[in-house]
Amino acid sequence: MTDQNSAALPERSRAPLNWTVALVLGLTFVAAFTVVPWYGFEYGYSGWAWAFFGILLVVNGIGIGSGYHRLWSHRTYNASPAMKWFLAIFGGMAMQNSILIWCARHRIHHRDVDDNDKDPYSINRGFWFAHVGWMIRDYPSGKIDYSVVPDLQRDPIVVWQDRWYLPLILATNIGLPLLLGWMVGDVWGVFLLAGVLRLVISHHVTFFINSLAHMWGKQPYTDENSARDNTFLAAITYGEGYHNYHHLFQNDYRCGHRWWHIDMNKWFISACAGLGLASDLTRAPQFKVLRARLNMEFKVARSKLEACDESTGWKEQLEQEYAEFMDTVKQWQQLQMERVQQSKQKLAEKIENNAITSRYRELERSLKVQRKRVALLAAQFTI
Repeated sequence: MTDQNSAALPERSRAPLNWTVALVLGLTFVAAFTVVPWYGFEYGYSGWAWAFFGILLVVNGIGIGSGYHRLWSHRTYNASPAMKWFLAIFGGMAMQNSILIWCARHRIHHRDVDDNDKDPYSINRGFWFAHVGWMIRDYPSGKIDYSVVPDLQRDPIVVWQDRWYLPLILATNIGLPLLLGWMVGDVWGVFLLAGVLRLVISHHVTFFINSLAHMWGKQPYTDENSARDNTFLAAITYGEGYHNYHHLFQNDYRCGHRWWHIDMNKWFISACAGLGLASDLTRAPQFKVLRARLNMEFKVARSKLEACDESTGWKEQLEQEYAEFMDTVKQWQQLQMERVQQSKQKLAEKIENNAITSRYRELERSLKVQRKRVALLAAQFTI
């Protein structure tokens, strides 16, 4: 933290308390850890209560992850009106503000990540601040800048949800659990599990991405910001825990880009695409992903070399590998230019496109092979 930022902390500490947010977060949290277990010990919960709890918890996570985050914040795919309505309603049920406000702050977070004066939930101001502190006081960094969401202000579903946000959250968080409880003869059990406990867990699962996902995990793709990849967090946040990847490739509809990565939102969006509800799913080019990964591995290898007693020979070999890496990157960039030029001249015949695709695959294979060599080289360094 810079001296300038440190000097600004006393001023920040005097930010006015947002009583509405503080009371909602505080009272629901207290109820979840007192009333909910007390009722369970005293009366027990029905199978229906647990079922509705699980279903609504998952659809809230999908509403935030697939809707608020990947659809509206980052425009990683297009969705049909039916899918948008579903995501708007159940994302709103998670009570994390309207799509318009949530996305405005999130886009600024990506633009100014880790900047204490601009990032609404900068981790550099501590775990508590990034997790909930930024919401319970009206800090200048949390001011809503609508200039970053002009596209969303033209979306009728987003505008509708923003306008009717309060009735929506009351209907879905109070009315819906009570109605479901009445239907199955367990009004209070369903309300406490599917209403109160579901809401608190949904809140803090999302908040973990702002806090823990910027503190705990690995940085395999970039160390230019604090975001981390964490498989455990990914499992409990519906895939959002692959945060290091996401911050570098935020236009990718996947946070877990490998087929085996646990990413429920990726699978949901893919399934919707298969049903014709989603389209134009954006993926980061494989070469760019490999390039970022290998670039970080060169950084790690160089750090190891600096700690070695005798590193002259290893250093020369590593620099040769790096020169080859940069040459491969240069070839890829040239290939990109050729592809753009062909497209502009409308000369991209099918056979030429196939040849270019083949060359792309060769460059990707080259980086994969080089990753293995660099890993073996780094493993031989002695500290």
